[in-house]
Amino acid sequence: MLHLSSLPGPFGIGDLGTEAYRFVDFLAVHRQQLWQILPLGPTKSESYHSPYDALSAFAGNPLLISPNLLMQDGLLPATALSGIPALPEGTVNYVEASAQKLALFRLASERFTSAASVAQQRAFSDFCGRHRWWLDDYARFMALREAFQEKAWFDWEPELVRRDPGAIARWDTTLAQEVLFHKHLQFFFFTQWMQLKAYANQRGVKLVGDIPIYVGLDSAEVWSKPDLFSLDPQTYASCAVAGVPPDLFSETGQRWGNPLYRWRDEDGHPVQAVYEWWVRRFRSIFALVDIVRIDHFRGFEAYWSIPAEEETAVNGQWVPGPGAELFTRVQAELGELPVIAEDLGVITPEVDALRLQFGFPGMKVLQFAFGGDVRNLYLPHNYTDPQCVVYTGTHDNDTLQGWFHSASPQDQLEVLQYLGQTVTTEIHWDLIRLALSSIATLAIIPLQDILGLGSEARMNTPAQTEGNWCWRFLPRTLSADVGARVAGMTKIYGRDGS
Repeated sequence: MLHLSSLPGPFGIGDLGTEAYRFVDFLAVHRQQLWQILPLGPTKSESYHSPYDALSAFAGNPLLISPNLLMQDGLLPATALSGIPALPEGTVNYVEASAQKLALFRLASERFTSAASVAQQRAFSDFCGRHRWWLDDYARFMALREAFQEKAWFDWEPELVRRDPGAIARWDTTLAQEVLFHKHLQFFFFTQWMQLKAYANQRGVKLVGDIPIYVGLDSAEVWSKPDLFSLDPQTYASCAVAGVPPDLFSETGQRWGNPLYRWRDEDGHPVQAVYEWWVRRFRSIFALVDIVRIDHFRGFEAYWSIPAEEETAVNGQWVPGPGAELFTRVQAELGELPVIAEDLGVITPEVDALRLQFGFPGMKVLQFAFGGDVRNLYLPHNYTDPQCVVYTGTHDNDTLQGWFHSASPQDQLEVLQYLGQTVTTEIHWDLIRLALSSIATLAIIPLQDILGLGSEARMNTPAQTEGNWCWRFLPRTLSADVGARVAGMTKIYGRDGS
């Protein structure tokens, strides 16, 4: 598991360039068959660049575009890159990366407009035609957002908030060049992504994507299709928002604030447009990846609905979700769905039944396995169904090293006793071995754990607003010794495909 932003490179953030191909080569050479990434959507500074609160459910993040690949395609002169100072490695610098890359991308967009080859023009026209159903609104949304100094859409002019056709037509004329620029960015992203996917698949590596259940309120989809969401028809404010109820980790629960879907109308009938939108969403993500992890899967069976005026999640209620009807429709359109269901947290028998009905494997996270109860479902000796995916940790967990060394002596002792040891100097390899030796069909390990890094390499701390989504591994970190150890352990437990 490694997000693209965590790759090395000179532009302040990992991208789809050379280092992505090197990482695929590392995986292929060392017997790894899966590369899991986080969501790919364009992030925003207001949510500290969380990929789970993107500006679009369908667009790609322009910061992941490789300037070097644009140069290879003749869209940037070599001189445009030669004078740019390399930004520091080891962490994502969103401010500097944005300033540096967007200046280059504007140059590439201008060059594409004036000097693109016939083949490039035809490819762009075809791309715009195939993606028009979301691309036009997204490009317009991004151009307007910039025109209004990055304000959220509900703070724009009232005529634009309610999508008055006359106002939109006037702004389309004013912002025509900016709209085209954002279409170019998406064309560049999708072109580079599909090339990387083809290369990975040729080398025997499948890509595992991530589809968050909710979209952000300030997103192209909520602005352009408000009827799909639980919004006040006059003010467009959320009537109710998403979250999870109070539990052992939080006395007030979690109030995420995302708008909820209008799965049913006022008479209790399914809103067909919402189901159709979700079919398109699945079709879109499956065009980009081979396997999809569905974030917060339990929300499809029942979701926690919090009145928008509430400051915490305490006074929410469970509301039935679309259940099997949605996945039956998606399956009818797309066939069997290679899905991983994120079924963490308080899971009811009904949620399990929904997952099992469609054969979706759930998740087992080793960091959740230890706590004094030998019946804990995340302990490998309690796995009864091999149709599951074992993780040492997720993007929301500390690294294994950080987790273990911040635990109490008693908790550390419990882990060691389970492993049959009294001391350890390599807890990360001990738990990686435990994951790979389990009966789980798939095992996915964060790269931070393979590298044995501490809490400084943690990707995200839930409820913490700053310092997340910034970790990058340093160049030359993926040594031959690390690769050989991964490959050897993978082969020992029969996970190398041989």
